[in-house]
Amino acid sequence: MTAQQATLGALAPAVDHFRKVSASYWPGLFHCYDVPDVPRTNNELEQYFGSARYHERRATGRKGASPGLVVRAAVRLVAAVATRDQSLDEVALRPTDLAAWRALRRQLTTRQDARCAQRRCRRDPAAYLAALEAALLRVSLPA
Repeated sequence: MTAQQATLGALAPAVDHFRKVSASYWPGLFHCYDVPDVPRTNNELEQYFGSARYHERRATGRKGASPGLVVRAAVRLVAAVATRDQSLDEVALRPTDLAAWRALRRQLTTRQDARCAQRRCRRDPAAYLAALEAALLRVSLPA
């Protein structure tokens, strides 16, 4: 590209920009040639997520993402991808790191609680704010 840069006219600065950007990404740019089983393009990854999205739509009847998928995507998408190519038995499904599993469960519960609070606020904002205010006063006042 550099050898032909002089013949490009107005596009010549684009070659410099391309070289600068590629140099900044260079260490991880061609992982697919160094690591076996890494696909050359992201088409395969897009097919996995597209398949999960398709099956979620079929199962729920929703056009967009279901609330359960939004809250539990970290688990559901991994499960969908893992079970796509193989069937898993109870030994394979058992968590190997119990502390990490519990942390993930806490994170999912926190996200689900936040979604429930948003839904309560949308349905009855006055009651939600009154309950929030009462809880705040109960915590801040001495017993």
